[in-house]
Amino acid sequence: MIECQNITKIYKNGEIETHALKNISFKINDGEFVAIIGPSGSGKSTLMHILGCLDTPTSGEYIFEGKNISKLSDDELAEFRKNKIGFIFQMFNLLPRATVLRNVMLPLIYAGISPQKREERAKNALMASAFPKEFWHHFSNQLSGGMQQRVAIARALVNNPKIILADEPTGNLDSKTGDIVINTLIDLNKKGHTLVIVTHELYIAKHAKRIIALKDGEIIEDTAAEKSKSLKIIKE
Repeated sequence: MIECQNITKIYKNGEIETHALKNISFKINDGEFVAIIGPSGSGKSTLMHILGCLDTPTSGEYIFEGKNISKLSDDELAEFRKNKIGFIFQMFNLLPRATVLRNVMLPLIYAGISPQKREERAKNALMASAFPKEFWHHFSNQLSGGMQQRVAIARALVNNPKIILADEPTGNLDSKTGDIVINTLIDLNKKGHTLVIVTHELYIAKHAKRIIALKDGEIIEDTAAEKSKSLKIIKE
């Protein structure tokens, strides 16, 4: 599904250059569950932004289903994000005074889907994320953090994306609530969804099937989770 070829990302501030990513290459296949890990400043957030078409590499190529994403215009990138990628953020990014159902429907409204179809698809996404039906018409600011994150998961699913990218999805949750969220993500992967999670949390990374570990902008390990020697770089 995804192939990164010699990806380098350099940020410039005047004459100062910061090499966030240094010539990294890897592939992600359809249906995988990958955790991208590493200490602060390792480049994992930069990599997530490139995978999510929120940023472009300075050099190298990002291939998605055979298409060179690195060459797309800003408008083409926006269209690609809308149709191919579902995002889950640490801060949930929900509209506080909109109902759960309307929050999930928002991507479909922007996509021009008819009212009847978007409500049906939103309800299906909420059921897929195991969100309780009795809360569908509550405002999002009436919900606990864990429930808000499950709404965010449903929103990420509603456009039937090819891949779901989660950036520290349990970062604002206690461990018990975080377990509920990660189990929801595990269930989605079992149903065939491709998941890529950026995390510094050991218990989250251990649930992935594959670990890509970064340090100083370089891949230091890419292996099955049970064989990973790099999980120790994550603080408990």
